[in-house]
Amino acid sequence: MSDGLISNVSLVIGFSGSGVNASIVRLAGLAGAIAGAISMAAGEWISISAQNELVTREVAVERNELIVNRRAEQAELAQMYEGHGMEIGTARQAAEEVMRSTDHALAVHSREEFGLDPNDLPSAVSAATLSLVCFLVGAILPVVPWMIGSGNGAKAASIAIGIVAAAALGSAIGRYGDRNRVFTTLRQVAILLIACAVTYGIGKLLHVSVS
Repeated sequence: MSDGLISNVSLVIGFSGSGVNASIVRLAGLAGAIAGAISMAAGEWISISAQNELVTREVAVERNELIVNRRAEQAELAQMYEGHGMEIGTARQAAEEVMRSTDHALAVHSREEFGLDPNDLPSAVSAATLSLVCFLVGAILPVVPWMIGSGNGAKAASIAIGIVAAAALGSAIGRYGDRNRVFTTLRQVAILLIACAVTYGIGKLLHVSVS
């Protein structure tokens, strides 16, 4: 949502600074929201899918190792347990018990070596959908004033909506991240205002007019 908000409010303000009419700003805002949301969703889907494919491949290799080199894998598991603070005898006994089931051994090795459960991989579709929706919500907010107004009023409203939304997001980040909420709020607002200032300045510099 933060990505959508900052990228699109700065896009809208940049276009408005160039001197184009409200319909062009509105079109740019909607196009930026939709294109950005699709890009974010596609990127998230590719990232999670690639990660899952890599993990699946590594798990398959690990399963084969558990069958072909069972003693070596058991010794490796015992060493992992020792690294967690178990006594040598206890670690060896625990490793032996786990290795009685290939599926259990595979789950334990995967958690220890890859840091995840092969039976509980993240959903690429869910991640992509969530990214698309969140980006779109954030990106649409600064476009709303241009759907019902134009000129300096719409410009000021876009910035005001952006500041309020950025402050709310910053406060939420501070709350759930157990950080100083004033700092995270001001940081989020400052990033948005800097982005707007840069794109508005570029728009003013180029100053085009589309009829």
